[in-house]
Amino acid sequence: MSSNDTSPKCPACQEDMTYPDGANYVCAQCGHEWPMLAEEEIEVGLIVKDANGNLLADGDTVTLIKDLKVKGSSTTLKVGTKIKGIRLVSGDHEVDCKTEAGNMLLKACFLKKA
Repeated sequence: MSSNDTSPKCPACQEDMTYPDGANYVCAQCGHEWPMLAEEEIEVGLIVKDANGNLLADGDTVTLIKDLKVKGSSTTLKVGTKIKGIRLVSGDHEVDCKTEAGNMLLKACFLKKA
Protein backbone atom coordinates (compact mmCIF):
# COMPACT_ATOMS: atom_id res chain seq x y z
CA MET A 1 0.00 0.00 0.00
CA SER A 2 1.46 3.40 -0.90
CA SER A 3 1.50 6.30 1.53
CA ASN A 4 -0.73 9.28 1.09
CA ASP A 5 1.13 12.62 1.03
CA THR A 6 -1.54 14.32 3.16
CA SER A 7 -1.68 11.61 5.83
CA PRO A 8 0.69 11.90 8.80
CA LYS A 9 3.06 9.23 10.05
CA CYS A 10 1.64 6.74 12.52
CA PRO A 11 2.27 7.89 16.11
CA ALA A 12 2.60 4.24 17.24
CA CYS A 13 5.10 2.80 14.72
CA GLN A 14 6.28 5.94 12.84
CA GLU A 15 5.52 4.33 9.44
CA ASP A 16 4.05 6.49 6.68
CA MET A 17 1.60 3.84 5.52
CA THR A 18 -1.48 5.64 6.83
CA TYR A 19 -4.80 6.44 5.25
CA PRO A 20 -7.98 8.31 6.21
CA ASP A 21 -10.97 6.23 7.26
CA GLY A 22 -14.04 8.28 8.18
CA ALA A 23 -13.03 10.64 11.00
CA ASN A 24 -9.84 8.68 11.79
CA TYR A 25 -6.44 7.92 10.35
CA VAL A 26 -5.49 4.23 10.20
CA CYS A 27 -2.01 2.74 9.93
CA ALA A 28 -1.86 -0.13 7.43
CA GLN A 29 1.36 -1.38 9.07
CA CYS A 30 0.27 -1.81 12.70
CA GLY A 31 -3.49 -1.12 12.59
CA HIS A 32 -3.32 1.86 15.00
CA GLU A 33 -6.21 4.35 14.64
CA TRP A 34 -6.34 7.98 15.83
CA PRO A 35 -8.71 10.91 15.21
CA MET A 36 -8.07 13.35 12.38
CA LEU A 37 -9.24 16.25 14.53
CA ALA A 38 -6.00 16.21 16.50
CA GLU A 39 -4.17 17.02 13.26
CA GLU A 40 -6.64 19.69 12.16
CA GLU A 41 -7.05 21.57 15.45
CA ILE A 42 -6.23 25.24 15.25
CA GLU A 43 -4.97 26.74 18.46
CA VAL A 44 -7.49 29.24 19.72
CA GLY A 45 -5.98 32.22 21.49
CA LEU A 46 -7.18 33.63 24.76
CA ILE A 47 -10.50 35.41 24.64
CA VAL A 48 -10.20 38.51 26.81
CA LYS A 49 -12.73 41.36 26.81
CA ASP A 50 -12.30 44.88 28.14
CA ALA A 51 -14.76 46.69 30.42
CA ASN A 52 -16.98 47.51 27.41
CA GLY A 53 -17.00 43.96 26.02
CA ASN A 54 -14.52 44.62 23.19
CA LEU A 55 -12.11 41.80 22.37
CA LEU A 56 -8.50 42.53 23.28
CA ALA A 57 -5.50 41.20 21.37
CA ASP A 58 -1.74 41.20 21.84
CA GLY A 59 -0.28 44.59 20.91
CA ASP A 60 -3.46 46.61 21.57
CA THR A 61 -3.44 49.99 23.29
CA VAL A 62 -5.73 50.31 26.28
CA THR A 63 -6.78 53.04 28.73
CA LEU A 64 -7.42 52.68 32.46
CA ILE A 65 -11.01 53.36 33.47
CA LYS A 66 -10.29 53.57 37.21
CA ASP A 67 -7.46 54.62 39.52
CA LEU A 68 -5.53 51.50 40.52
CA LYS A 69 -3.27 51.29 43.57
CA VAL A 70 -0.12 49.30 42.87
CA LYS A 71 0.12 46.52 45.42
CA GLY A 72 3.23 46.80 47.61
CA SER A 73 3.89 50.37 46.54
CA SER A 74 2.61 53.87 47.22
CA THR A 75 2.16 54.38 43.46
CA THR A 76 -1.29 54.77 41.90
CA LEU A 77 -2.04 54.30 38.20
CA LYS A 78 -4.41 57.13 37.29
CA VAL A 79 -7.63 56.88 35.30
CA GLY A 80 -7.04 57.73 31.63
CA THR A 81 -3.49 56.35 31.55
CA LYS A 82 -2.75 54.86 28.12
CA ILE A 83 -0.91 51.56 28.00
CA LYS A 84 0.56 50.45 24.68
CA GLY A 85 1.55 47.01 23.47
CA ILE A 86 -0.32 44.78 25.90
CA ARG A 87 0.18 41.02 26.00
CA LEU A 88 -2.61 38.60 26.92
CA VAL A 89 -1.85 35.89 29.47
CA SER A 90 -3.94 33.24 31.19
CA GLY A 91 -4.91 33.64 34.81
CA ASP A 92 -6.85 36.04 37.01
CA HIS A 93 -4.95 39.10 35.73
CA GLU A 94 -5.21 38.67 31.94
CA VAL A 95 -3.14 41.61 30.68
CA ASP A 96 0.65 41.84 30.95
CA CYS A 97 1.97 45.34 30.18
CA LYS A 98 4.55 48.02 30.85
CA THR A 99 3.44 51.12 32.74
CA GLU A 100 5.31 54.12 34.13
CA ALA A 101 5.41 52.14 37.42
CA GLY A 102 7.05 49.11 35.74
CA ASN A 103 5.83 45.79 34.41
CA MET A 104 2.31 44.93 35.60
CA LEU A 105 -0.37 42.30 35.37
CA LEU A 106 -3.80 43.94 35.18
CA LYS A 107 -7.38 42.74 35.07
CA ALA A 108 -9.12 43.47 31.78
CA CYS A 109 -12.25 44.73 33.59
CA PHE A 110 -10.31 47.91 34.51
CA LEU A 111 -9.28 48.62 30.89
CA LYS A 112 -10.94 49.86 27.74
CA LYS A 113 -9.60 49.45 24.23
CA ALA A 114 -8.25 52.74 22.85
